[in-house]
Amino acid sequence: MTSGTATSSATGTAQHGWELTARVGYVVNAVLHVLIGVLAIRIAFGSGGKNADQSGALGTIAETPFGGVVLWVSVVAFAALGLWQLAVAFRKQPSSQGSSTGDRLTAGLRAVIYLFLAFTALTFATGGGKSSSKSTSDATGKLMEQPFGRTLVGIVGAAVIIGGVVYALKGLRKKFLEDLHALPSGSAGTAVTWCGVLGYTLKGLALAIVGVLFVVAAVKHDPDKATGLDGALHTLRDQPAGVWLLTAVGVGFIAYGVYSFVRSRYGKL
Repeated sequence: MTSGTATSSATGTAQHGWELTARVGYVVNAVLHVLIGVLAIRIAFGSGGKNADQSGALGTIAETPFGGVVLWVSVVAFAALGLWQLAVAFRKQPSSQGSSTGDRLTAGLRAVIYLFLAFTALTFATGGGKSSSKSTSDATGKLMEQPFGRTLVGIVGAAVIIGGVVYALKGLRKKFLEDLHALPSGSAGTAVTWCGVLGYTLKGLALAIVGVLFVVAAVKHDPDKATGLDGALHTLRDQPAGVWLLTAVGVGFIAYGVYSFVRSRYGKL
């Protein structure tokens, strides 16, 4: 074996290892979404004791017998997935393939999200996790104290609303199928498609509500209004027919989790 062949083989093995770890990140993300969905449904019927968001889901994992191990695996997997997306954002594509600015921005945004999840999982793995709703309110309050802080909070809210709409449209138009290189055959593929539609659409609705709460916080100069996903789901529950709306959103998060499980196997990286 020549040195060039050995180097190429080692590089291929390393890349395969990174890809496998990144795909584990999708599995962990799937578990978190299923747990958030379950917590949301419990809140809908008045039996929720944890926040229906990433902190609540990670806290639930932490309380399981092997929670510490799972959390550390989550840290590594999310970090790998975030770094992979960061590499995609900055990778130079051959001119024949092209790479739109939108694709790069999307990869960059995903990198930020996954690296943030890695950091959040790390805080729980080291015993320092706390409510993300409280963290969001505290961060919003500090931002409001800055020059043009309320305006910035309003802009953040508007951006999150737009992100929620984009998520919902991606579900309704089935654009999420473009993230997969294939689908399971037969009825399984149909089920995955419907999970994607429900998951992206209802998660988009939840994100849009989060954005609205940020805008309300900016208008009323009240950082406590910006409570993240958990606050958005509680707000939804307090509306007319809120129990059933929140239940539907919870089912949507579970469906998104199912889709993410499938994406860990069939998704493009």
